[in-house]
Amino acid sequence: MSYIKVNNDKVTPEIAEKLIKLCPFNAFEYHNGYLSINSLCKVCKICVNKGPKDVCEFVEEKKETIDKSAYRGILVYLEHHQNEIHPVSFELINKAKELAAITKEPVYALLIGSEVKSLAEETLAYGVDEVFVYDDVDFKEFNVEIYTNISEDFFKNFKNNIILFGGTPLGRSFAPRVAARLKTGLTADCTKLEIKNNGDLVQIRPAFGGNIMARIITPNNRPQLATVRYQTFALPEKEKPRGKITFLKTDTIKRETNIELLKKIISPKVEEITAAEVIVAVGRGFKTEKDLELINPLVKELNAFVGCTRPLVEKGWFDVKKQIGMSGRTVRPKLIINIGISGAVQYLEGMKEADLIISLNDDPNSKIFEISDYSFVGDLYTLLPELTKKIKEIRQV
Repeated sequence: MSYIKVNNDKVTPEIAEKLIKLCPFNAFEYHNGYLSINSLCKVCKICVNKGPKDVCEFVEEKKETIDKSAYRGILVYLEHHQNEIHPVSFELINKAKELAAITKEPVYALLIGSEVKSLAEETLAYGVDEVFVYDDVDFKEFNVEIYTNISEDFFKNFKNNIILFGGTPLGRSFAPRVAARLKTGLTADCTKLEIKNNGDLVQIRPAFGGNIMARIITPNNRPQLATVRYQTFALPEKEKPRGKITFLKTDTIKRETNIELLKKIISPKVEEITAAEVIVAVGRGFKTEKDLELINPLVKELNAFVGCTRPLVEKGWFDVKKQIGMSGRTVRPKLIINIGISGAVQYLEGMKEADLIISLNDDPNSKIFEISDYSFVGDLYTLLPELTKKIKEIRQV
């Protein structure tokens, strides 16, 4: 870890005052003739480069290196509910196969539960090399403490290079526990994954309010952990199974837990926007909530789902389940029509994989147009009725 060291033998009240004024993060504190640096320091090195000579010193500690060749295999945790594997797990297998083709390492799946052999057999059809199974009646219900013990046991035995989790409510609670137990890093809600020839996983996600795309690596720790949301990657094609299923011993797993399952409530299945093939998405280009009625003829014509951007949820116009984007739902429809949406990175990352993207906005420089197949520049109150009319004419042909 790097830090800034202050050589206090060279500090005077005048020098301390200069450094306090120079620091943009208010990281310096001067008390009783002693200049110190607090937790606000960003190690930007302005004080080193522009401050009084030799007063502040940049210290870079030696990083502990690891033998990366000792870690092999990309592992996908198989999330399942009511004897069904969550589709995000299969999407992650698809991506894992792409990454593994570069580094020439195997793709594994980890399945924890009770009487789950059929799920393991189903997973083989998606091209994994091996499905490892911890099958025990005590593992029937997800318990983050026990499941973390299992993950630790597995890693100690198999030394995986990468472990991928779905960015689901379960995955978001489970992955951080595993990362902490294995003393490694975790990047949440990745929108892209790449890999270097040395096995370093490049984990890409929006940062700083969506203004930049951060590329994060974990070069000195293994395994490398990431969560990825549902619908971020495509589902793999089924193929003739070539891998194998391995059942692992469960008698050594620690089962002590502070969690007690009092009641299990299964929510009824509802049609989610994530499964929609056609979406009409609206943004803050609409001036009033009543104006949203203008989309009704188009929605009816296309039998479409209605989605929205975050500002409209914050206004109370839509339920959060309708929100598209990194802080909402990720979608992959065959068609999405964006109306009055400028295209913040957070939104774009949630819908950019749509097969066909049509966008209406009055700003010709709108970011939404950069990923759109068809772009219409103008006032939505004028363009929307015309677009609806044109689509009706085409569908009647």
